[in-house]
Amino acid sequence: MRPEITLLILLAYFAMLIIVSWVTSKDADDASFYTGNRQSHWFLVAFGMIGASLSGVTFLSVPGAVASTHFGYFQVVLGYMVGYLLIALVLLPLYYRLNLTSIYTYLEGRFGPQTYKTGAAYFLISRVIGASFRLFLIAGVLHLAIFGALDLPFEIPYWVTVAITISLIFAYTAKSGIKTVVYTDVLQTFFLLASVIFTIIFIVNKLDWTWTEVLTNLANDPNTQILHFEGQGSNVFWKQFLGGAFIALAMTGLDQDMMQKNLSISNIKKAQKNIYVQMAMFLVVNIVFLSLGALLYQYAAAFQITDFEKPDQLFTSIAMRHSAPYVGAFFIIGLVAAAYSSADSALTALTTSFCVDFLGYERNGKVTDKKMRKTVHISFAVILFFTILIFKELNNDSVINELFKVAGFTYGPLLGLFAFGILTTKNFNDKHVILITVVSILLTAGYSYILPTLIAGFKPGFEVIIVNGLMTFILLFMDSTFFKTQP
Repeated sequence: MRPEITLLILLAYFAMLIIVSWVTSKDADDASFYTGNRQSHWFLVAFGMIGASLSGVTFLSVPGAVASTHFGYFQVVLGYMVGYLLIALVLLPLYYRLNLTSIYTYLEGRFGPQTYKTGAAYFLISRVIGASFRLFLIAGVLHLAIFGALDLPFEIPYWVTVAITISLIFAYTAKSGIKTVVYTDVLQTFFLLASVIFTIIFIVNKLDWTWTEVLTNLANDPNTQILHFEGQGSNVFWKQFLGGAFIALAMTGLDQDMMQKNLSISNIKKAQKNIYVQMAMFLVVNIVFLSLGALLYQYAAAFQITDFEKPDQLFTSIAMRHSAPYVGAFFIIGLVAAAYSSADSALTALTTSFCVDFLGYERNGKVTDKKMRKTVHISFAVILFFTILIFKELNNDSVINELFKVAGFTYGPLLGLFAFGILTTKNFNDKHVILITVVSILLTAGYSYILPTLIAGFKPGFEVIIVNGLMTFILLFMDSTFFKTQP
């Protein structure tokens, strides 16, 4: 498919997002940006969060990783279900009872201002890194398929592609924030799933299989093994399942980005219903993604396709070079939708957290300065831009593994802080919180990088976030026991 056609498809897609933004931003105010005026429909939030949870990382890396980890990623997804239940039954009631705009405000009332600022700062670090990884992935594909492939008398540099990518997000989120994101997420989730379904249909037709034969071939494919109980590698069941539970708890339940959408729903009952429906859809969607991965490898073997260097590039190679034009078109839209469905809400959440948690807007009667809010929004867009360029220079590992490795170090302190606040009645010295969390991160780094050199065959996996949270919890408990606490 020619890059000019791909560019036109992309422009048409973003035109739809801009129209959605224009419609939803009518009569928008500060409450619209932060909480959507708490009028979001619960099912729209549930459906849209599927795309936000998957992201461009899942879109490319999970199907590509099937050859090495088989369907082992589904062990993580099963763990997610436990995490989502804890969110619905423990965290959501807490957030709604306190009527929070930023979830980190809880930490101030429970422990003090230093803990509050530290928790919010860890979110900002976590989300900048996570959103940048996702946008880094999409920018690379867009540059390869469109901007770097246009027949022009000059070469478009990579940084221009990145700038365009982020500018488009800014264009439709700047005015009404989360109120717009709830609706654009629905649109983006639809296109993401449509892309996967059309690709599967194309592969099945090309291989001339019936749907019964598809199920039989998947069942007999060694790559579709789900449960892995042996060994000490990162793919073993207990690491994947427990890691998945705590990743969902931390990266959804303790993440302002994800919870901001939930808190835009009018009441706790509807918000919980949203989580339960999302759980069911998430199980089905991930089975479909993993099945796509197995089918991609079977298709590549049948037609001797080898023009991809990394597993992350398998889906891209087949969709863009070895399939019908409509598959390539939907692949581009699906990939963009996957990346933008998480990145647009991330930019909104970063702005919300900084304005509420650090500038004090919408707290204690302080009204938002709209000009300053826009400045913050622009500033985080610029930060994402430069972070992506740094990743371009440093990237050399599987994107999904690197994403969760970083998340385990930055979300772990949040997990420990919230767990200590909810599970105990103790207080620690608020002034010690930065030292405690930094020591916890260093201890976790030792677990991740030193322990594998001491134990043959041991590889850290998604359980790193548990280790980090537990280290934080233990250090907080020790501080509350041996040091004078603040009231």
